[in-house]
Amino acid sequence: MPSIAIVALGVVEEDALATLELSVWETFGFEIQRLPPQENPEFAFDEERRQYSSEKILRSLLKEVRSDTVKLLGVTPVDMFIPMLSFVFGQAQLHGKVAAISLARLRQEFYGLEPNRGVFLHRTAKEAIHELGHTWGLTHCRDRSCPMALATNLQQLDRKTDELCTSCSIMLRETVRSLHRSGYRS
Repeated sequence: MPSIAIVALGVVEEDALATLELSVWETFGFEIQRLPPQENPEFAFDEERRQYSSEKILRSLLKEVRSDTVKLLGVTPVDMFIPMLSFVFGQAQLHGKVAAISLARLRQEFYGLEPNRGVFLHRTAKEAIHELGHTWGLTHCRDRSCPMALATNLQQLDRKTDELCTSCSIMLRETVRSLHRSGYRS
């Protein structure tokens, strides 16, 4: 049966994975499959930046996509970047199969603040929905409360909800309907 797969790339807490599974299922409506966890993506480490290349992580995830996988989300505790930005919360292939999110900067303690599990889990869900939304072809939304809104800092991320706005919901429904009509072919 077609599913959205989630894979931990490094040590990811059970409650974070469970939160992701539920929020991704509620938003996209596909069965969720958790793949066996993998090691930290050391192949993507950039010595000079002391961060991990999200582009290399995405390329690696492409090799993990199976025939019954509609989309694949990699979840990692490591801090990710793309060359033109100092960091990214996540990255995805627009209209593609794979997305990745970093949990590092979603944690209060990254910024020297007291941990807040509820805030962390809510940020994790919103970021996963955002990146997987890109794989369905959704672009950045002007509605700042929509998970598809651009967030380059925590204030913008925290302003968002975990429910797609009406416009993004309609676009997603149409895309998923097309996928159903095509028999899940890529």
